[in-house]
Amino acid sequence: MGILNEQALAALPSTEFDRWWHSPGEWVEPANQRRGGESGVRLLQHWDSSSPLLYCKRQSGHLYRSLRHPFGRPTILRELHAYRALAHLGIRTPNIVYCAARKQAGQWQALLVTEALPGFVSLEQWYNEQRTPQLNQIVLQRLAMTLARLHLGGWQHGCCYAKHLFVKVRSDGDVDIALLDLEKSRRRWRVASASRRDMGQLARHRGAMPDTDLSDLHQAYQQALNDPWDGLQP
Repeated sequence: MGILNEQALAALPSTEFDRWWHSPGEWVEPANQRRGGESGVRLLQHWDSSSPLLYCKRQSGHLYRSLRHPFGRPTILRELHAYRALAHLGIRTPNIVYCAARKQAGQWQALLVTEALPGFVSLEQWYNEQRTPQLNQIVLQRLAMTLARLHLGGWQHGCCYAKHLFVKVRSDGDVDIALLDLEKSRRRWRVASASRRDMGQLARHRGAMPDTDLSDLHQAYQQALNDPWDGLQP
């Protein structure tokens, strides 16, 4: 099923919403209380080994507020908007299978079902194993290009932790980068604002990345910002 426009989200048949809402699975991010509601992620059970694994983010009363939505709106809808925007920028994100929101007994419920990213590991996991210095440098270069593309495109990740940045080594030895968990993403009209917040956040939540690699990442990132035509082509 393709991505739906936001105007149609609340009008989806409840039976389809309920089917996803009640789909069995294992909690990989147990439901926790925040933003005045509850949010968690399940890895859904599947019976067809040829089909991709699916993750379901499920939220109740989990809202953000803005000038446009002073009474609150499900954060999943903001995440959907970010996924679309990043896809337009040429940044890899998970494929969306289903996304919808509804009010049930006066409370918002929202779902985001995405395909797993085969072959990808988080940057946090990446540093849990020994890698060759050459491959490590390729990862840092590709990550720097991706973050520069994001910020030059007028977006801030908002939760730029190593566990939300994903890496895949291709058969040709090159590296793909994907970004996840975009519910805190937002537009930033000044590149410096997006850069300061995201890069500072990554420095604080980089996991086992050594200081030397962080320094190399920042250097490659600045180069990509200064020469986007050379470093940011798809």
